[in-house]
Amino acid sequence: MSNLTPIPEDRLPVVVDAVRTPFINSGGAYAELRNHELGAVPLRAVLARTGLAAGDVGMVTLGCVVQDVETTNVAREAMLTAGYPALTPASTISMAGISPEASIANLCDMIALGRLEFAVGGGTENFSDLPIRMSRNVRKRAVKLGTARSTGERLRILAGLRPWDLIPDVPSSRDLTTGLTMGAACEAMAARFGVTREAADAYAERSHHRAAAAWDAGWFDEEVVPVEAPDGRMVTRDDGIRPDTSVDRLARLKPAFDPDRGIITAGNASGLTDGATALLLASAGAADRRGLTARAIVRDYEFTGVADMSSEMLMGPAVAIPRLLQRQGLTPADIAAFEVHEAFAAQILANQAGLADADYAQTVAGPAAPIGGIPLDKLNIHGGSLALGNPFAATGGRLIATAIRRIRETGERYAVIATCAGGGLGAAMLLENPAAR
Repeated sequence: MSNLTPIPEDRLPVVVDAVRTPFINSGGAYAELRNHELGAVPLRAVLARTGLAAGDVGMVTLGCVVQDVETTNVAREAMLTAGYPALTPASTISMAGISPEASIANLCDMIALGRLEFAVGGGTENFSDLPIRMSRNVRKRAVKLGTARSTGERLRILAGLRPWDLIPDVPSSRDLTTGLTMGAACEAMAARFGVTREAADAYAERSHHRAAAAWDAGWFDEEVVPVEAPDGRMVTRDDGIRPDTSVDRLARLKPAFDPDRGIITAGNASGLTDGATALLLASAGAADRRGLTARAIVRDYEFTGVADMSSEMLMGPAVAIPRLLQRQGLTPADIAAFEVHEAFAAQILANQAGLADADYAQTVAGPAAPIGGIPLDKLNIHGGSLALGNPFAATGGRLIATAIRRIRETGERYAVIATCAGGGLGAAMLLENPAAR
């Protein structure tokens, strides 16, 4: 059972509402929006939907992975753009793809300690406006130019430049420690856990078909708020979904990272996506006093790293989920809904294999770790990141919003969300339906 200090009932951290923008392929409708402008949309919407005054929010914390040098605290700029008062503090967290979970966990801790009654967490990511730098040699010499005192000294500084130094330094998914891209790291995972190309393509087809069906049925209408693009278009729906995709079509695509033995293609991987999420968090007591519905209790969470970053880079869910369930005395059978990030089809299938492997699960989570892959009828039943998109710092908020809606609709008690992240990181959260306690 849990060894955590019990939290008084009136200070339990709860989610009052969760909203997100449509997730749009980078270079699309949000291309002219700056990241803080995109982030302001759900920050504004989550207050409008609940009727809470902006001045009642004690803290805003957003995740952001790829940050603009002019808005290093993008949460603060987004908050001000959304009309929150300047007296409200704001902070930005960067923890790779689990940045939104980190922002929400920090706020939940502050609520549980009684330091906050209301807070807003989430994340924003706009890959359409990447902070492209000049090379390190150019940057170093530019700094020296600022202190040079003579023309001769300036010329000597400039003489150290070479033509290749003028090539822009574009952010990539390459991990600094291992030198591997996320795709190459996932290929290593797929080889280790025996994931096949056929299984990966079949899983990708499932994700796209389920996402398309969910959108057509209006399932996402409640959590997605429209965005007016700078050109006047109203963006209302995720645009990465391919409802006509098929295993046959996917099988014709060439591997993206390993041309000889690779199984990852553009069709079974998530793409660069722009989007933002915001969650209104509160203490259970404060929500009750204001007449606000507690949609879910954030019962517990687990953050972790992986042991072998070369072959387990994106295995965070398989490490975090058993630890989380073990601490709470739960098994996979107790969880009604799983929402797990799909960076690659091969990644989620490798995590499934790790969860089902007694040796692996008990090695990473302890001898009492609950064992078992996630049943497909509980996993991402309305599609996942492969189809819906993956704005790194917003995906975690989407997972939470969807998981909460699922258990509220069925009346079941527990949901788990989990995410892998670059740098060999992972996170999992346990959400509880207050109506099912």
